[in-house]
Amino acid sequence: MANKDSDREVAGNLAGGDEEEDGEGTEKPCSELEKDEREMEEMKGEQQVPHPERLCVEDAPHDVLDSRCQLKPQEAQVFRRQALWVSWASVVVTLTLAVAAFVVSALRYSASLFGFAIDALLDCVSSLIVVWRYYNIAAIYSSRREYLSCAVLGAMFLVSAICVEGKSIHNLSHKLIPEVDGFLLSVSLLSGVGCLLLAIAKFLLGQVLSSRVLITDAYNSLAGSMMGFSVLLSDEVFRYHPAVWYLDAVIGILIGLLVFCYGTRLLVDVIPKIRQTRNYERME
Repeated sequence: MANKDSDREVAGNLAGGDEEEDGEGTEKPCSELEKDEREMEEMKGEQQVPHPERLCVEDAPHDVLDSRCQLKPQEAQVFRRQALWVSWASVVVTLTLAVAAFVVSALRYSASLFGFAIDALLDCVSSLIVVWRYYNIAAIYSSRREYLSCAVLGAMFLVSAICVEGKSIHNLSHKLIPEVDGFLLSVSLLSGVGCLLLAIAKFLLGQVLSSRVLITDAYNSLAGSMMGFSVLLSDEVFRYHPAVWYLDAVIGILIGLLVFCYGTRLLVDVIPKIRQTRNYERME
């Protein structure tokens, strides 16, 4: 009997050991599955919350990344300082030309020169916006600053176009013939040449820095140069063909329409990007 009891105990212990081994065997796959599930959840979480470096490459605007990939930090800072110098020079030159053009256009009834005065004043303010855009060293690649500056420029383009259109239509409806003299031609020539040189410098720097606000400011200076040279053109035409007295006002209307269309396109293109870059700037 004792032998039978001991045999039963041994058999029971063996059976219990087998059950424990079976339990351990069943628990091991469960723990591995849970670990795999946790890893999958962590991977999903990493995909939902992008890493700033990954976001900088994938979600950042391409025009901002172009200069970041092409220029070294030292080179970027050099071109940033050059953009500031050109912008400050533009502020001084365009403000002086704007005051002179306002006075002469009021005395000589020139719609084109009035349009240039408005555009020169706009160019002065837009250059100050460029100064704000590049004044902060750390914000040289700030896409949000870039698009905010472009949005302000777009709104100013619309205001400038409305002023030029109003003045040109007023001169055309009242048949105001511009009085051209040596002083008017001198101001027009200086305005055309000065704004053309500023436009070239701004456009080249805008291409190097991949800056849309600098390129927009260059187009603004180019429009001012066109208005300055248009006074010279209308004067030559009016001298030999007095019947074409309306050419000055017509050129002002055409330039006003171009400025209005460009400002509208700029706002339509930039406003959605301001919303897109809001989260991007926070991640950086």
